Amino acid sequence: MISDKATERRRYIRLKVPIEISYTAPERGRFFKTVTKDISGDGLRFESSNKTLKPLDLIDVNLSIPGGANPVHTRARIKWKKKVSLEDASPFDIGVEFAEIEEDNKNTFLKFICDLLYNISDEKK
Repeated sequence: MISDKATERRRYIRLKVPIEISYTAPERGRFFKTVTKDISGDGLRFESSNKTLKPLDLIDVNLSIPGGANPVHTRARIKWKKKVSLEDASPFDIGVEFAEIEEDNKNTFLKFICDLLYNISDEKK
């Protein structure tokens, strides 16, 4: 059963969808590439070995939407960072929330999510 607290925190459902992304902290300039673990209408989660990222940092993210002509660009705020395992060399799970996204990028991303949900509902029929 889902608690009321968990229900209140989630505005969008999470979809376990691997999407190629590249990200950078604006002042650092170097892009890192990885794949999302899950996405939602207002953010995403990915794995990173970048130790310098910390909660509240702003990063620029480019999402390579399958079938999309251009990557979707957004500025995102790191909400949380957790070690994947207890090993010292373990990467981190990073959760981000979209902070700034242009309208056309937002529409492209939300259409992609709607198409995924539509396909999932068709598979269940």
